[in-house]
Amino acid sequence: MANTYTQLYVQVVFVVKNRQSLIREEWKQELYKYISGIIKNNEHKLLAINGVGDHVHILIGMKPTQCLSDLMQDIKGSSSKWINENKFAHGKFEWQAGYGAFTYSHSQISRVLEYIQNQEVHHKANSFKEEYANFLKAFEISYNENYLFTDVE
Repeated sequence: MANTYTQLYVQVVFVVKNRQSLIREEWKQELYKYISGIIKNNEHKLLAINGVGDHVHILIGMKPTQCLSDLMQDIKGSSSKWINENKFAHGKFEWQAGYGAFTYSHSQISRVLEYIQNQEVHHKANSFKEEYANFLKAFEISYNENYLFTDVE
């Protein structure tokens, strides 16, 4: 797209189905590299990726050539297939339907990077459910808590 200039920063948060803590330290970095490759192959810029056993945060510099829902379908579909093919999880691994996406200005990026890089520390004090609800409230996104989380079955 000639003469198209954008600065689109999006933090995406998505969770393992039923919020199970299935992402293990032994293969977490390999998963992040795999997801990084998907983002790069779609010509976006990965700024940060991290998470804990039940969810992942990604900060992306998005190009306007692809919609976020298509990118997320690729990330979640391809990575769950990759996890299952490598037998990293006992049983079938799945991501929960949906995701949270939050946009930021350039001046906020260093704060968001630090937040994502410190996920392990952050989640010693706060659960994913608390974190996610706080994001939705901070961004003034209406939601019905009855439909927001699928608990472990």
